[in-house]
Amino acid sequence: MTFRWTEHRFAGGALALDVANSVILRADAAKSVDRFAAPEQIATFAEASTRLGAERDRFPALFAPEAEKRPVFLGLREAIDDYFRSSIANGSNDDGRLAELLFACGTALRSFPLSESLGNATAHSALSLLSAETQERLKICGNCGWLFIDRSKNRSRIWCDMTVCGNRQKASRHYHRKKEGRT
Repeated sequence: MTFRWTEHRFAGGALALDVANSVILRADAAKSVDRFAAPEQIATFAEASTRLGAERDRFPALFAPEAEKRPVFLGLREAIDDYFRSSIANGSNDDGRLAELLFACGTALRSFPLSESLGNATAHSALSLLSAETQERLKICGNCGWLFIDRSKNRSRIWCDMTVCGNRQKASRHYHRKKEGRT
């Protein structure tokens, strides 16, 4: 299955979060879709992230991991999602999950020594998210469940992307209000 990588797909605000968000509807096993299930999608993601990602200046050219190193990259993705999703939901850091994230980052940095590698860049991006200031700004979208950095001044953002998730939530509320008004 092929996906189009649009600007909305890079709403996380960091390469590591965009990689973690490559699993759609992660919480619902019946509806969940892994955008990296097809190896060529990782390559198109790497290329698109250099045009559309928030860290495109930091990582201006990226290439996908070789087939034999793909499990390392996917393991890094899962460790990123597990650690940050858990720390946002619980409001605190879990040392065990942090150790798993650091191990996955270290494995990726050893496996992907070139800075132009998507695996290397993702590990660097994940490590940069560990600062207390950044972690305070991490959130889970109220519509799609993606991870994102809230860069608003008052830290009040609740959607990863206002033009997609925000509009969907507002349209849904409007529809239900209208429907309740008719009955």
